[in-house]
Amino acid sequence: MIEIITAIIVGGLSLVGVIFTSTQSSKKIEQQLSVAQAVTDTKIEHLTEEIRKHNTFADRITKLEVEVDILKKK
Repeated sequence: MIEIITAIIVGGLSLVGVIFTSTQSSKKIEQQLSVAQAVTDTKIEHLTEEIRKHNTFADRITKLEVEVDILKKK
């Protein structure tokens, strides 16, 4: 009888240990994902800004080409 009680106690403590370890691991992974998402968001914002700058430059070049063509025709 004492062996059964001992086995139940050991099994219960093992279960508590597994649950605790799993919870801590899950929290660590969530934190790492949060940091990775923040880095990705920052990179996307930077790339968006660069694309806007490039698009503005492309528009200005197109306008300059039109102006040069008009000046050549004169």
